[in-house]
Amino acid sequence: MTPFEKRITAADADIDELGHVNNAAWVRWIQDMATAHWNAVADPAHVDAYVWVVTRHEIDYLRSVGPGETVTGRTWVGEAPKGARFDRHVEFVGDDGKSRVRAKTTWAIIDKASGRPIRVPPEVAAPFLR
Repeated sequence: MTPFEKRITAADADIDELGHVNNAAWVRWIQDMATAHWNAVADPAHVDAYVWVVTRHEIDYLRSVGPGETVTGRTWVGEAPKGARFDRHVEFVGDDGKSRVRAKTTWAIIDKASGRPIRVPPEVAAPFLR
């Protein structure tokens, strides 16, 4: 599967007292990547019917990113879903080609009408597994 990519530039609000992107900003960027990928690839009817919630983040902070620095975020789904859950991989790479952050996040699908988790329908997973 070809990863979904998005460029992100560190804004002043993303920077902590140490002068680099704060961990909370990285978590927000991971969520933004997942949401952008969902909205870009999913059938609009699925976007209307379902919402995803995070159940787990595993994040490796490898190198810092400073103010105004731009990274390329890449995300992909490598494995088939397990019940209501899907694992998503995210990596942020600097212009020098070096990884800054790598993450594996687990998301659960929620049916908007019932407000309850459901098994990931095959037709929802299919576009992300190609």
